[in-house]
Amino acid sequence: MDVLLIAGLWLHGSAWDEVAAELRALGHRPVPLVLPGQGVGDGTATLDDQVAAVVAAVDAAERPLVVGHSAASSLAWLAADARPGAVAGAVLVGGFPVADGGTYTSGFEVRDGAVPFPGWDVFEGPDSADLDAEARREIEEGAIPVPEGVALGVVRLRDERRFDVPVVVVCPEFGVDDARKWIADGDVPELARARRVEFVDVDSGHWPMRTRPVELARTLAEAAGGSEGAGKR
Repeated sequence: MDVLLIAGLWLHGSAWDEVAAELRALGHRPVPLVLPGQGVGDGTATLDDQVAAVVAAVDAAERPLVVGHSAASSLAWLAADARPGAVAGAVLVGGFPVADGGTYTSGFEVRDGAVPFPGWDVFEGPDSADLDAEARREIEEGAIPVPEGVALGVVRLRDERRFDVPVVVVCPEFGVDDARKWIADGDVPELARARRVEFVDVDSGHWPMRTRPVELARTLAEAAGGSEGAGKR
């Protein structure tokens, strides 16, 4: 199966390299996306530009599984909204989709028209507990400031058929029970309305593609194999 891999804030598409290699070994066709403003073009990119790039990748693939990491969970869900009949499923790794009318991301400082990587203090605790000094250095040195037009872009969802798209929530730095509770409490309204949601635990911090690439790839391969028949939440 074609598996579209969308990295979160500050990450280049190459963040998926190890996951992609394992997915190929498992017989899938991974497509790590390089997003406008995060590896392609300049700092004038907007959220609409990134959505267009993801939708174009869906159109170029054959009923792909769309995987979004962290904030890019919203991009995966926006792809499901734009092409509900063309995607096999959406996998959300360490993140949840923003509801219609919400801002793509918030809580990070905008400087000179972009949101730079904020440093590790923000991510102390479960997010980064499994990252050694070298991993932290590599992530920080490779971080790409996210254009303001992306970070502060408004999410627009239009097609309620997205709720029929099977969803797998991969829980790295938080647990399955946490994710279920957040959804039940109304904190994630999009997934509260989704008709088929599964949860998978991956024992890692916020960047499992860096610290657990083989395990994450196998989780994605299982999602690809079961995306047509995902169980109900």
